[in-house]
Amino acid sequence: MNESLKETIRSRCRDLEIPLVGTADVRRWENPPFRPWMPEAFYPRSIFPQAESAIVIGLPVSLPALETSPSIHYRELYNTVNALIDQHTYRLAEFLTARGYPSVFIPRDGYGSIEVLLKNPVAFFSHRHAAYFAGLGNFGVNNMILTPGYGPRVRFGTVLTAADLPSDPVLDDPLCTRCMQCVEMCPSSALEPGEYPAAVTNKHACASWSAELHRRFISPCGICIKVCPVGEDRRLYGHTDVSVYADPGKDPGLHRAWEHVRRYGGK
Repeated sequence: MNESLKETIRSRCRDLEIPLVGTADVRRWENPPFRPWMPEAFYPRSIFPQAESAIVIGLPVSLPALETSPSIHYRELYNTVNALIDQHTYRLAEFLTARGYPSVFIPRDGYGSIEVLLKNPVAFFSHRHAAYFAGLGNFGVNNMILTPGYGPRVRFGTVLTAADLPSDPVLDDPLCTRCMQCVEMCPSSALEPGEYPAAVTNKHACASWSAELHRRFISPCGICIKVCPVGEDRRLYGHTDVSVYADPGKDPGLHRAWEHVRRYGGK
């Protein structure tokens, strides 16, 4: 395995100010850590047969902007982070290919629009599962990857590469507290508590609500990730009390700020 190449990749990510990066042997997909599991058609080698490793990067979604969701502020943040992820993974893939390791970046979403998801609510590759295998976090009740630094407030991108890179250890200790805030506050009632590691998600209900927000120019929703209490980012911003989202009396100043942002820029 190529230890020096892995360190070079990490160094490049530090230069690009990418805070989260991990690697995983693509054979990890062949040994499901829990059930139900994805069909083989969604494994890395089914998408890029030359793949030996997956490189996963993560960029944080800033909590103060997310807390205004649904809003134009969060929509613009979401789009900005998505664009950066695609640029960074493209550059990493080209860097590796030019050095003799054929690589391909996977688009951060992998679907055309919310309307497409209403008909077929599945993307062709799961960055969440790649992030899990790359040791960046583990699943919460909201079916998102929770990370120690940012909870579920992270967007991930993946590079599949022919380079044989050492894998990072999977983060086994669950980060989810099972507080059920994501279930209780989901505006489309799309989450139903289930067995660890995650809940059962009504994908059509989630996509339908997202489509409504998209028509109002204030998608995505973001509720299930903003109410999650996990993440060092909460302490950094001083927003550790998640009950503030349901109770305006907890912090009237914050609620006035959020309502101001929500009144403008969308329908």
